[in-house]
Amino acid sequence: MNIFSSFFPFLLLYFLTSLFSSCFAGNVTYDCRSLIIDGQRKLLISAAIYYPRSVPGMWPGLVQTAKEGGVNVIESYVFWNGHELSPGKYNFEGRYDLVKFVKIVQQAGMYMILRIGPFGLVQNENGAKL
Repeated sequence: MNIFSSFFPFLLLYFLTSLFSSCFAGNVTYDCRSLIIDGQRKLLISAAIYYPRSVPGMWPGLVQTAKEGGVNVIESYVFWNGHELSPGKYNFEGRYDLVKFVKIVQQAGMYMILRIGPFGLVQNENGAKL
Protein backbone atom coordinates (compact mmCIF):
# COMPACT_ATOMS: atom_id res chain seq x y z
CA MET A 1 0.00 0.00 0.00
CA ASN A 2 1.55 3.30 -1.01
CA ILE A 3 1.36 6.50 1.04
CA PHE A 4 -1.16 8.10 -1.34
CA SER A 5 -3.76 5.37 -0.80
CA SER A 6 -3.32 5.70 2.98
CA PHE A 7 -4.01 9.42 2.94
CA PHE A 8 -6.51 9.62 0.07
CA PRO A 9 -9.62 9.60 2.30
CA PHE A 10 -8.18 12.52 4.27
CA LEU A 11 -7.29 14.40 1.10
CA LEU A 12 -10.84 13.91 -0.17
CA LEU A 13 -12.26 15.17 3.11
CA TYR A 14 -9.93 18.19 2.97
CA PHE A 15 -11.00 18.94 -0.60
CA LEU A 16 -14.69 18.73 0.23
CA THR A 17 -14.22 20.85 3.35
CA SER A 18 -12.43 23.46 1.27
CA LEU A 19 -15.21 23.34 -1.30
CA PHE A 20 -17.84 23.96 1.35
CA SER A 21 -15.92 26.63 3.20
CA SER A 22 -15.45 28.59 -0.01
CA CYS A 23 -19.14 28.19 -0.90
CA PHE A 24 -20.70 28.74 2.48
CA ALA A 25 -18.10 30.83 4.25
CA GLY A 26 -19.80 32.24 7.29
CA ASN A 27 -20.18 32.28 10.99
CA VAL A 28 -21.99 29.37 12.65
CA THR A 29 -22.94 29.51 16.33
CA TYR A 30 -25.50 28.00 18.68
CA ASP A 31 -27.37 29.75 21.51
CA CYS A 32 -29.27 26.87 23.23
CA ARG A 33 -32.31 27.61 21.02
CA SER A 34 -31.08 27.13 17.47
CA LEU A 35 -28.19 27.26 15.06
CA ILE A 36 -27.29 30.74 13.96
CA ILE A 37 -25.71 30.97 10.52
CA ASP A 38 -24.44 34.38 9.48
CA GLY A 39 -26.51 36.04 12.20
CA GLN A 40 -29.80 34.34 11.26
CA ARG A 41 -31.52 31.54 13.14
CA LYS A 42 -31.82 28.46 10.94
CA LEU A 43 -34.10 25.50 11.27
CA LEU A 44 -32.35 22.76 9.32
CA ILE A 45 -34.64 20.19 7.71
CA SER A 46 -32.82 17.36 5.99
CA ALA A 47 -33.59 14.60 3.55
CA ALA A 48 -31.32 11.73 2.59
CA ILE A 49 -30.42 11.20 -1.04
CA TYR A 50 -27.94 8.37 -1.51
CA TYR A 51 -26.20 9.44 -4.70
CA PRO A 52 -25.00 5.98 -5.85
CA ARG A 53 -28.56 4.68 -5.81
CA SER A 54 -29.58 6.87 -8.73
CA VAL A 55 -27.93 8.02 -11.93
CA PRO A 56 -26.37 11.51 -12.17
CA GLY A 57 -29.08 12.68 -14.55
CA MET A 58 -31.63 12.21 -11.75
CA TRP A 59 -29.73 14.20 -9.12
CA PRO A 60 -30.89 17.73 -10.03
CA GLY A 61 -34.54 16.62 -10.03
CA LEU A 62 -34.22 14.76 -6.74
CA VAL A 63 -32.54 17.74 -5.07
CA GLN A 64 -35.11 20.17 -6.50
CA THR A 65 -38.01 17.99 -5.35
CA ALA A 66 -36.56 17.88 -1.84
CA LYS A 67 -36.13 21.66 -1.85
CA GLU A 68 -39.70 22.20 -3.03
CA GLY A 69 -40.81 19.98 -0.13
CA GLY A 70 -39.23 22.34 2.39
CA VAL A 71 -35.86 20.64 2.80
CA ASN A 72 -32.77 22.84 3.10
CA VAL A 73 -30.16 20.14 3.87
CA ILE A 74 -29.30 17.03 1.86
CA GLU A 75 -27.50 14.26 3.66
CA SER A 76 -25.78 11.22 2.24
CA TYR A 77 -23.39 8.52 3.24
CA VAL A 78 -20.08 8.45 1.41
CA PHE A 79 -20.16 4.91 0.06
CA TRP A 80 -16.47 4.17 0.28
CA ASN A 81 -17.01 0.56 -0.76
CA GLY A 82 -18.02 1.97 -4.16
CA HIS A 83 -15.25 4.54 -4.31
CA GLU A 84 -12.38 2.19 -3.48
CA LEU A 85 -13.21 -1.19 -4.95
CA SER A 86 -9.71 -2.46 -4.27
CA PRO A 87 -6.87 -0.89 -2.28
CA GLY A 88 -5.50 2.14 -4.10
CA LYS A 89 -8.00 1.98 -7.00
CA TYR A 90 -10.45 4.87 -6.73
CA ASN A 91 -13.70 5.48 -8.57
CA PHE A 92 -15.38 8.92 -8.62
CA GLU A 93 -17.18 8.58 -11.93
CA GLY A 94 -20.79 8.01 -12.96
CA ARG A 95 -23.07 7.42 -10.03
CA TYR A 96 -20.05 7.69 -7.70
CA ASP A 97 -19.22 11.27 -8.78
CA LEU A 98 -19.44 12.71 -5.29
CA VAL A 99 -18.09 16.13 -6.24
CA LYS A 100 -20.73 16.54 -8.95
CA PHE A 101 -23.47 15.58 -6.49
CA VAL A 102 -22.20 18.06 -3.89
CA LYS A 103 -22.06 20.84 -6.49
CA ILE A 104 -25.68 20.15 -7.51
CA VAL A 105 -26.73 20.54 -3.88
CA GLN A 106 -24.68 23.74 -3.63
CA GLN A 107 -26.22 25.18 -6.82
CA ALA A 108 -29.66 24.58 -5.32
CA GLY A 109 -28.64 26.83 -2.41
CA MET A 110 -28.82 24.01 0.10
CA TYR A 111 -26.51 22.69 2.80
CA MET A 112 -24.92 19.21 2.66
CA ILE A 113 -24.17 16.69 5.38
CA LEU A 114 -21.71 14.00 4.34
CA ARG A 115 -22.02 10.95 6.55
CA ILE A 116 -18.52 9.55 6.29
CA GLY A 117 -18.30 5.83 7.33
CA PRO A 118 -16.72 3.58 8.18
CA PHE A 119 -19.92 1.54 8.58
CA GLY A 120 -23.54 1.88 7.47
CA LEU A 121 -25.45 -0.88 9.15
CA VAL A 122 -28.98 -0.12 7.95
CA GLN A 123 -28.12 1.25 4.52
CA ASN A 124 -26.62 -1.94 3.08
CA GLU A 125 -27.99 -5.44 3.25
CA ASN A 126 -26.49 -7.20 6.29
CA GLY A 127 -24.41 -4.09 7.02
CA ALA A 128 -21.36 -3.11 5.03
CA LYS A 129 -18.20 -1.16 5.34
CA LEU A 130 -18.78 2.16 3.66
